[in-house]
Amino acid sequence: MAFGFSPKHIQDFQVEGTTPKRSFVIATEAAKKLNWDIGFLSESGFIAYTKFSWSSWSEEVQFKIDFHNINIKSECTGSQVVDWGKNRKNIERFISTYNSIKDEYSLDELDSKFNELEQSFVSKDEDIIGQPHLAKKQQINGFLSIFQAREGYFVTPCLLGLNLLVFIFMIALGVNILLPNVESLIEWGANYKPLTLDNQWWRLISSCFIHIGILHFLVNMYALIYIGLILEPYLGKARFFSAYILSGIAGSVASLHWNELTVSAGASGAIFGMYGVFLALLTTNLIEKSARKAILTSIIVFVGYNLLNGLQHQGIDNAAHIGGLTSGLIFGYAFYPSLIKPKRKVLKTATILLLIALVSYPSYIVLATTSNDIMTYEKRMEQFASLEEKALSIYNNQQVSNDELLIEIRDNGIPNWEKSISLLKGTDSLDIPQHLQDRNHKLIEYCELRIKSYEAIYKSISEDSEEYQNQIEELNTQIEEVINQLSQ
Repeated sequence: MAFGFSPKHIQDFQVEGTTPKRSFVIATEAAKKLNWDIGFLSESGFIAYTKFSWSSWSEEVQFKIDFHNINIKSECTGSQVVDWGKNRKNIERFISTYNSIKDEYSLDELDSKFNELEQSFVSKDEDIIGQPHLAKKQQINGFLSIFQAREGYFVTPCLLGLNLLVFIFMIALGVNILLPNVESLIEWGANYKPLTLDNQWWRLISSCFIHIGILHFLVNMYALIYIGLILEPYLGKARFFSAYILSGIAGSVASLHWNELTVSAGASGAIFGMYGVFLALLTTNLIEKSARKAILTSIIVFVGYNLLNGLQHQGIDNAAHIGGLTSGLIFGYAFYPSLIKPKRKVLKTATILLLIALVSYPSYIVLATTSNDIMTYEKRMEQFASLEEKALSIYNNQQVSNDELLIEIRDNGIPNWEKSISLLKGTDSLDIPQHLQDRNHKLIEYCELRIKSYEAIYKSISEDSEEYQNQIEELNTQIEEVINQLSQ
C-alpha cells in the first residue's frame, strides 16, 4: 500500500532474450490487453492510463525502456493520499500480461509494429519520459519542499505559507486549535453577513485565509497543494493568483447572498474555483487526450463527493463551494485563448482585467442591494440592552427614599420598558430568521411583565400596602421563566 502526497509504486522489470524495440512493442500490447489508454509515445518509452473503476481512480503508468530493463512507475492521478495497493497491483498485472503474450508475436510482427509506433513518437525535445507529466508532484519529496517556490510552483507555496501564518497567529493568540468559537472567527475576519454588509467588505477576502480548526486547515491545504502542483504550471503566476483570489471572492459573495447568519471561513471557495478552472481546461485540447480522460473522472468524483457531503452536513458552506466552482469554470474557459497563444501577452492581461471586472461588478451589486436586516436587528438589540439597563437601575441603589424610588419607577423604569416594547415591535417589518422573530416576541412578553411588576411595586409603595406582595412575587416568577426560555 503506497502512502504519500501522490501515491505511487516503482519497479524494474528485467526482460531477457529480446531487443529494446521488441520489448517496447510487447509492453504496448500488454497495456492494450489490460484496456489501458496509451497517451504518450517517445523513443524512451510510453505513458498509459488505467480505466476509472471501483478499484482504480485511473492511475498514470509510465514505462521507461532501456536495454534488458523496463522501469515501470504507476502513480495516482487523483487526490488520494493512500492507494490501497492499486499501483503495485497495476505493475503486477502488467508484468503478468507481458509474460503471457511475449511469445505470441513473431520477430517480423514485432519489428513491423515498432515501425508503426515510431510514427507517433514525439521529438526528443518533447520527450517527458522520466520527467513529471501531468504535474510536478514528484518534486514534493519532504515536508519543507511544499513551501519551496520554484518554476511552475511559485504562487501555491506563497498562498500555503500565508494560510499557515494566519493559522499559527490565530492559535498563538488563543483561538482553539480544534474548534474555534464563532466570536474568534468573526474577530479574525470570517465572512458574516451582518458585518460584511456593514461596510466590512474586506471580509470577502480575509475569510479565505481563516480556518475553522486544524482539520479544516489540513484538508484545504492538501487540496491547494494538489491542484497547485497540477494547475499552476499551465496557468502561470498571474492567471493562477488572479483565479484563486477572484474565485475566493465569488465564493464569499455566493455565501453572503445565500446564507443569513452563517459564519463562513476557509479557502474552500477559492480551492473549488481552482478545481473549476482545471475542469474547464480538461474539456479542451490543452491537455493530452488520454491524460485528460484519466484525471477528468477522478476530479469530477472529488468535486461531486465534496458537494454532496456539504449537503448532508450542517456547518459546511456549500454556497461558497458552488460559487467558487462556477466562477472557476468561467475563468478556465476565459483563460483558454491566451493559453494556446502564450506569446500574446496583451491577451492574457486583458483576460485577467476582464475577469476582475466580471467578479467586481456583481459583488458590488450584491453588497449594495442585499438587505442587512440582521445588522439592523442587532443594532436594535444593542439599543434594547441600553434601555433595559436604564430600566433596571431602580434596583441598583437601595439607599433612596420611597418618594425617590416612586419617581424613579414613574419617570425612568416604566418609560424605558415602554420604549423597549416600541423598539421591539418595530422589528416586525425586518426580514429576519424565524428563531429571531420568536425571540423578539418573547422579549416583548418580558417587557410587559416588567411593566406590570413595576406598577405593582409602585402601588405597594405609594399605598404603603402589603396586598400587592403576592402579585409581585408571581410576576417575578413569570419573569424568571421567560429569562430562562430566552437563555436556552
